[in-house]
Amino acid sequence: MRIGVLTGGGDCPGLNAVIRAVVRKGVGVHGHEFVGFRDGWRGPLEGETMPLDIEAVRGILPRGGTILGSSRTNPIKIDGGVEKIKENLAKGGVDALIAIGGEDTLGVAKQLFDKGVKVVGVPKTIDNDLNATDYTFGFDTAVNIAVEAIDRLHTTAESHHRALICEVMGRHAGWIALHAGMAGGANVILIPEKPFDIDRVCAYVESRFKTKYAPIIVVAEGAHPVEGQMTLQAGELDAFGHVRLGGIGENLASEIEKRTGKEARTTVLGHIQRGGTPTAFDRVLATRFGLQAIDAVQDGDFGKMVALQGTEIVRVGLDEATKELKTVPVGRYEEAEVFFG
Repeated sequence: MRIGVLTGGGDCPGLNAVIRAVVRKGVGVHGHEFVGFRDGWRGPLEGETMPLDIEAVRGILPRGGTILGSSRTNPIKIDGGVEKIKENLAKGGVDALIAIGGEDTLGVAKQLFDKGVKVVGVPKTIDNDLNATDYTFGFDTAVNIAVEAIDRLHTTAESHHRALICEVMGRHAGWIALHAGMAGGANVILIPEKPFDIDRVCAYVESRFKTKYAPIIVVAEGAHPVEGQMTLQAGELDAFGHVRLGGIGENLASEIEKRTGKEARTTVLGHIQRGGTPTAFDRVLATRFGLQAIDAVQDGDFGKMVALQGTEIVRVGLDEATKELKTVPVGRYEEAEVFFG
């Protein structure tokens, strides 16, 4: 069997570990042949490929990013895009496709499966917001990067008696902010799932300064205030209709300075969270996902995504995986609030 592999959406640590596991077991155990599609869905859309054999995946386990490249190309928005992909797969003799990505990439995979393409999905997102899986690889690395940054911000905040804001990724889900903020001892954690009250944020800031320590605020990029409190600038849209976010940290700093008279500074981690070598947890999880994905192809179990549930790797329907985002339950956020201030 000739199998195509692609990585779509934002890159993250662990992608190469999946590719490596798929190819090594696929070739060594099942005797399959592989082709890599370049830059997400653009690869099968434009027929752009690269060789993907045992030699191509040697030494890539600890590498961040993806050797296949990625993009946010959305073939569903392109006239005839799906048919073009089916045509290029047939032309290249590709019997099945393994798509590694988040909600958008796997949403396309689901639509392709509905149109007859044999697809297996692998969940990838640092935001940990894919449904039907407890964890996605990339999340653990992103949280650890954020925690290291927060640890460093504590010392400089106290030295200069400033409020320091750490802006992390998280468009609709605040998993990174919540986990990193709790692990890093933040005084305020703001997530997209619960609109924040800027007056309450400032009260926490002033309370922290009274203890002779400086406050650390961790905010997800998609966090927003209760209606009418602050004005946020809207960004441009990507190919999947998502607003390009960023800037909530600077808005917060300005409001905190204006309302408390205390100096505030912002650190935006941005793509630092996506880059670099994956943690051991993410390497192992990504490898397990890859091994299960190639087994699903071997079994002819298409239209599925591999998932972590408890400690087991299982297979779930792509429709279940993409029907809704897995967001932070407000109850869990409120449980953590005892540590704030």
